[in-house]
Amino acid sequence: MAATRDIVIIGGGHNGLVTAFYLAKAGFKPLVLERRGQAGGCAVTEEFHPGFRCSALAHSCGPLLPEVVSDMNLARHGLRMITPDVGVTALSPDGRALVLYNDLKRAADEIRKFSAKDAAKYPEFQQSLEKIGGVIGQALRMTPPNIDDPSRSDLWAMLTTGRSLRKLGKKDMYRVLRWGPMAVADLVAEYFETELLRATIAARGIFGTSLGPWSAGSSLVLLIRAAGDSHPAGAASFAQGGMGAVTQAMAAAAKEAGAEIRTDAAVQQVVVKDSAATGVILANGEEISTKAVISNADPRRTLLKLVDPTHLTPDFVMKLQNVRMAGTVAKVNLALSGLPKFTALASTNNDDALRSRIHIGPEIDYLERAFDESKYGNFSPHPYLEVAIPSLTDASLAPAGKHVMSVYMQFAPYKLKGPDWNAQRGALGETVIKKLAEYAPGIADLIEAQQIITPKDLEDTYGLTGGHIFHGELALDQFFTMRPLLDWARYRTPIQNLYLCGAGTHPGAGLTGGSGANAAKEIVKELRK
Repeated sequence: MAATRDIVIIGGGHNGLVTAFYLAKAGFKPLVLERRGQAGGCAVTEEFHPGFRCSALAHSCGPLLPEVVSDMNLARHGLRMITPDVGVTALSPDGRALVLYNDLKRAADEIRKFSAKDAAKYPEFQQSLEKIGGVIGQALRMTPPNIDDPSRSDLWAMLTTGRSLRKLGKKDMYRVLRWGPMAVADLVAEYFETELLRATIAARGIFGTSLGPWSAGSSLVLLIRAAGDSHPAGAASFAQGGMGAVTQAMAAAAKEAGAEIRTDAAVQQVVVKDSAATGVILANGEEISTKAVISNADPRRTLLKLVDPTHLTPDFVMKLQNVRMAGTVAKVNLALSGLPKFTALASTNNDDALRSRIHIGPEIDYLERAFDESKYGNFSPHPYLEVAIPSLTDASLAPAGKHVMSVYMQFAPYKLKGPDWNAQRGALGETVIKKLAEYAPGIADLIEAQQIITPKDLEDTYGLTGGHIFHGELALDQFFTMRPLLDWARYRTPIQNLYLCGAGTHPGAGLTGGSGANAAKEIVKELRK
């Protein structure tokens, strides 16, 4: 006889845990089922070599929504965030470094070493991002409206957002409308003349996407990220103990609120009867009946694998199959016997400049060429890298005197033209190390071990269809009322009592908790009906 539970949540990633927390606070008893041995999804800390621990995938927060942090009281559950003074250090192959501090004046002083004009324009650009980001932030927190039949709450939310847009003033309101569809390369060129600064800011508009800086709509991605952090190139927000500390605190908060979390519990099937979800079947054959199923898995995995597609209309299935979710990101984690020496930082306080994110991608055209390779099924021989050395701010992650390095690599397409990713894994690692060595000679001699995570690994190990870290492309046609599909952006699915809460839903902008928080509000309303 099947066990019976109040609500089942598939997947213990951060959005699933946030949803579980809010449902539990609303009086429900959710059961979170996580297929892996620990909750956390893409925000986990793992030991990849004896004594060396690292954030396996995400190494920096989105940042988390302040209300999620406050409501879940994550600090009381052990979360300690580390925000270095430096937001990002951008390296140039000519031996110079652009150190962008979070403090606006200090950032401008560093930019002045490259261009007095850019130093003067940088505060203006940040102020516009802050104002525009505030309005976009309102849209990110609201449930996308029902376009055909908007409710009173839909109309009120749209009216409130519209008023906020008008309050921006004519200049910034015009910028919102104009910037969103723009290529981020064009946007940064309107403000800045220094290529290294342009590329560092533009990279924020293409990170994790299948977009190059010259792709239309890449500015929208920058604006979405500015809603949570108005620094043009982004700040850095690390967790003491690695990103797994974030989700462990979330899990503790959810449990305290009344949720139950089971690991090593892979869901094999969502049971559907009379067009309604009635339970789930686990890989071990166990069946659990429930009145609602909420999936933190991506939309395609949920509705085309866990659900028998015969319960869906052919039109819906076709549209879902055409949602773009082919990943472009690989991850390389390195165990180092010492701290690398970067040529561009030889005459500065090396440690301070390295405590945040390190950007390698010196020009707009460099970033575009890296993207070009992926369009034809090749990973870039000269990739754009985002690097972090988290052991500089958290010594617990590595043995004394040693370090871990976390490297995002773009572009690495999910579908390769030639040999598969198993055959290309070593070549990918060599490419990343070779590029690092151009900026930090001798780094290869410091490597004790490496962990290489390809887009195929992201799918097979972490459950990300297509290896896409955002559960689907962040783009104009897959955003807001069209995420994941037009008419299905309100966390419901065509299957009654089956809901979505993962990053494949609005706003889906990285590790913020926004999708989980939004979904919980709508699901509570539905269940209380």
